[in-house]
Amino acid sequence: MDQSPAADASAAEAISPGASAAGLSLPERASLTSGSGTWTTTAVPSAVREITVSDGPHGIRRQDAASGDALGLLHSLPATCFPPAVTLGSSWDPDLARRIGAALAAEAASLGVDVVLGPGVNIKRSPLCGRNFEYFSEDPHLTGVMGAALVEGVQSGGVGACVKHFAVNNQETDRMRVNAEVDERTLREIYLAAFEHIVRTARPWTVMTSYNRINGVYASENRWLLTDLLRGEWGFDGLVMSDWGAVNDRVAAVAAGLDLEMPPTGTDDQIVAAVADGRLAEDAVTAAAQRVLDLARRTERTAPPPPWSPDEHHALAREAAAASAVLLKNDGVLPLAPGVRVAVLGELARTPRYQGHGSSHVVPTRLDDAWSVLAERLGGRAAFAAGYRLDGTDDPGLLREAVDAAAGADVALLFLGLPAEEESEGFDRTHLDLPAVQLGLLDAVAATGTPVVVVLANGGVVSVAPWRDGVAAILETWLPGQAGGSATADLLLGVTSPSGRLTETIPLRLADTPSYLHFPGSDGRVVYGEGRYVGYRYHQTLDVPVAYPFGHGLTYSRFGHSALDAVRAGDGWEVGVTVTNEGDRFAHEVVQLYVGPDGPHADRPRRELRGFRKVGLEPGASARVTFELRPRDFAEWSVSRGRWSVPAGTFRVEIGASAADVRLATTVTCDGDGHVDELGPMSTLREWLDHPVGSKLLRDALSTSPTPRLGQGDSALVRLALGIPLKKFQTFGIGLSTDVVDRLVAAVRDHSAREEQPACGKQSAREEQDAR
Repeated sequence: MDQSPAADASAAEAISPGASAAGLSLPERASLTSGSGTWTTTAVPSAVREITVSDGPHGIRRQDAASGDALGLLHSLPATCFPPAVTLGSSWDPDLARRIGAALAAEAASLGVDVVLGPGVNIKRSPLCGRNFEYFSEDPHLTGVMGAALVEGVQSGGVGACVKHFAVNNQETDRMRVNAEVDERTLREIYLAAFEHIVRTARPWTVMTSYNRINGVYASENRWLLTDLLRGEWGFDGLVMSDWGAVNDRVAAVAAGLDLEMPPTGTDDQIVAAVADGRLAEDAVTAAAQRVLDLARRTERTAPPPPWSPDEHHALAREAAAASAVLLKNDGVLPLAPGVRVAVLGELARTPRYQGHGSSHVVPTRLDDAWSVLAERLGGRAAFAAGYRLDGTDDPGLLREAVDAAAGADVALLFLGLPAEEESEGFDRTHLDLPAVQLGLLDAVAATGTPVVVVLANGGVVSVAPWRDGVAAILETWLPGQAGGSATADLLLGVTSPSGRLTETIPLRLADTPSYLHFPGSDGRVVYGEGRYVGYRYHQTLDVPVAYPFGHGLTYSRFGHSALDAVRAGDGWEVGVTVTNEGDRFAHEVVQLYVGPDGPHADRPRRELRGFRKVGLEPGASARVTFELRPRDFAEWSVSRGRWSVPAGTFRVEIGASAADVRLATTVTCDGDGHVDELGPMSTLREWLDHPVGSKLLRDALSTSPTPRLGQGDSALVRLALGIPLKKFQTFGIGLSTDVVDRLVAAVRDHSAREEQPACGKQSAREEQDAR
C-alpha cells in the first residue's frame, strides 16, 4: 500500500482565509462544537454559516423537511441509489468508484448538502456483521484503495466526504458500548490500515468516530486515536465528528480531539463551564471551532451547482452493478443461448432487494427489476413464477407453480437472497443460510432436471456449499442498486461479461471463519482473538478449505499470465506481468498481487494483497501490468519499537486470480531496515548469539571460562539453554555474574548506536510457474 508522508504540508489542501475562531466568544466557540439539528451544524452569523450533512455512502439521503421524521429514515428526497460498498468493492475498480463519488457530489450539491457521510471502510471481520453491506472488504488494502477513490470523487465536486466509522466498528451487537479488545499489531495492520491510506492519500475533509470502545476508551473520547494518531502521525487536517449519539462525555470528547458532536444534546454549557473551572483547555475549544470554520470554507459554493442527469446517473449505476456482480460458478449455461425458453423464478426477480436497511436507505429516482427487463427482451420465451413469499411464509401453491414453470423451460433462473429483515444496521445475523422457503424451492426446482442458474441478492455472504453442486451456475449480484435489474439481465444474456471478484471469503461453514469463537463477544466486550488472521489470511495460512476464496470470480472468457519479473526500483521493486485474453470475447481480468514470507512457520500471514489492476482485453489481446512495491508492503508493526518494521529475509511475490489461485511467483530478498532489537539482561541466550554485536561480546566474555564453548555438548541441553534469559545464568556458575551481565548490556548498547538501513535489498533471480 502506497503511503505518503503524514506531515507533508504541501499535500494538504489550502483553505482560503476567513474568520478566525479565536475572535469569537467562548459560548460561540462552544456552540460550534455541536450541531444545531439532526443534519446541520450551528451557525454564528458573524463568522460561519451552518453546514448540511447527509447520510448515503451510495446515494444522497436528504431529509424531506415536510416528513416530520427526525432522522429522515422514512422519507427522503429521490436520489440515485448506486450499488452499496459490498457491491462496488467487488468491482475492484477504483476509477469506477471515483466516478460514482463525483456523481454523488453532483447530487449532493443540487440538494444543498455539504458533506456526504461516507464511505464506510471498516473491515469485514465476520460475515455475520449486519452492516457488512456498507463496507468494502475483509482486506485493508482493497478497502483503502476503493475508499480513497470514492473520497477523491466526492471531493472533486466541492463536497466533503466523511470516512467512517473510526475505528474498529465490526459488529452491530451492543455497538453503542461494546469494548473491542484488539492487540496493537492487529489494530495497525488490519483495522487502521485502510483509514491510514485514505487519510494520507485522499485527504478527506471529515472523519466520523464509531460508537464502540477501543481497548477500554470510547472512540469519541480517545485522544490517542483522534489526536496522536489521526492528526499527529497521519497528518489529518480536517474535522472529526461523532456518529449520531456516540458522545458520552462532551468535555472528554473535545479534550481528546473531537470537533463536532452530532446531533446536538444541548450541553454546550458543559464546555463553557469546563473551561472556566480549568478541566478543559480553552485552546482545545478554539481548535475545534476553527475546524468547523475551515470545513465551511472548504465546502463554500461560489456558483450554483451544475445540473446532473438522472438518466446518466442511472446508466452509471447500471454499469457499476454489472461490473460488480461475481460469477461464482458456471458449467457453460451462461450466457443464455439464443432461443432458450426461460423460467424466471423467485419473488426477488420482481421485487428486488437492491440496497441495505437502516440509515443509508435511499429513495431511488427509478427502479429496475430483472423480471420486467427479461420479459421485454425474451418475449414469449420467458415465464415468471414467484415461488415463495418474501416474509418466509410457506405457500404450496406458489411452489407448485414455480416447479411447473421450471419443468417446461430449458433453463430456470432462480432469484434467491436475504430479505431486508434478516440483515440491517442495528443487529447482526446469527447464521449464513438462505430462508428455508427459498431453499425448499431450490430443491424442488433442481429435482425437475432443468438446469438451474441461481441469482443471489444479499448484503453479506450466504452459505452456498450445501446446494452449489446441484446447480449449473451461481451469479452473486450482492445489493446492485436501482439499476440492478437491467444489469443482471445484461449479464445473464451475455451483453456484458461478469467481471466482479469476491472481496470476502465465502466459507464452507460458519465455524470455519476465524472470528467464530469470539464474535460478537459478551459481557460488554469482544476479544479479537484471531489477531491478524482475518478472512483469507486465516484460510490461506492454515490451508482451511473454503467454498469460494477471496478474489475469486469467473468471466465468459479465460486469461493467461506470463513473464513475471520484479526489478529493483529505488528502495523497492517494480513488478511486471503479462496478461492475455485467451478466450473468444471481450472480458476483464483482475490481476492480483500478493506478498508473503518465503518459508514455513513465519509469524505472519502466508500472503497478503498488495496490489490489483482490472484490465479489459479483446480476444487474443495482451497487456503488460505493472505494480510498485515499497518497503511498507513488506513491513509489519513492531510493538516493541512502536513503528513499522521491515524485516530482513526472502519474500514471495505472487500473481493470482484469487488468494487460492496463484498463477506465477518469484522471490525478492529484503535487506530490511537494519534494525536489531535492543538486548537486555532478560534477552535470551539465543537472542544474544543472533545479535551482530552481542554475540561477539558474549563469546569474548566467556572465552576464558572453563565451561564448554557455546554450541557444544548435548544438543537437547544446548536447545534448552538457548531459551534462557542471560540474567538467569548467574546461578549456573559459567562466569555470567550480575556484574558481567550488566557490563555486557552496557557495551552492546554502546556498540549498537548506528543508523538503520533505508529499506529492502536485492532481487532473487528465481521465478517459478505454479503447476496448479
